[in-house]
Amino acid sequence: MIENTKIQRAINTHQETGVHPIGSAGSQHKTIRTGRRTFLGWFFGIGTVSIGAMLSVPLFRFALDPLMRTTTATSWSDLGPESDFSETSIPQKRSISITQVDGWRKVVTEKPVYVIKKADGKLIVLTSVCPHLGCAVKWNDTGTQFKCPCHNGVFTTEGKLMSGPPPRDMDELESRSVDGHLQVRYQSFRQLVKIKEELA
Repeated sequence: MIENTKIQRAINTHQETGVHPIGSAGSQHKTIRTGRRTFLGWFFGIGTVSIGAMLSVPLFRFALDPLMRTTTATSWSDLGPESDFSETSIPQKRSISITQVDGWRKVVTEKPVYVIKKADGKLIVLTSVCPHLGCAVKWNDTGTQFKCPCHNGVFTTEGKLMSGPPPRDMDELESRSVDGHLQVRYQSFRQLVKIKEELA
């Protein structure tokens, strides 16, 4: 009798306030609804993050690609027939076109070089870049020597250091003879060091 009275009071309370008694079907229904919302929230959140990550991969690859590349090595340039340089005893200045691809950039530059016939008859090619601070070394016809106009570095006909602040001789470039033509591969070297060191 007492138990029936408690149940009746609970039913009356529910009818008056609209609040389900603990353990009732309404409470279970509310828990199920909240659980579905939480699951859908996680599902859409994870889906959004996944799609964003997949779309960002190409952007990251595009942005990082230049950083992962190295500057392309320069190819061999033709300086002309070796016979053009066999009759002279003074350095001959030539200009070559250099194409390099560095990341996104494709750069074409003109580089001056000097072709020299040594005492033994061998042809060598020197870069005109001073190993001190990178100024352009010029051939001085009257003094029969190379001279850097920036800091008065002086070099012999074959590019050997005579005086001034440069730490080493003028830099010799790789050269070769192909079918009677003199070819050279342009290189850049580190400045202000005593040992010739090629830059990448």
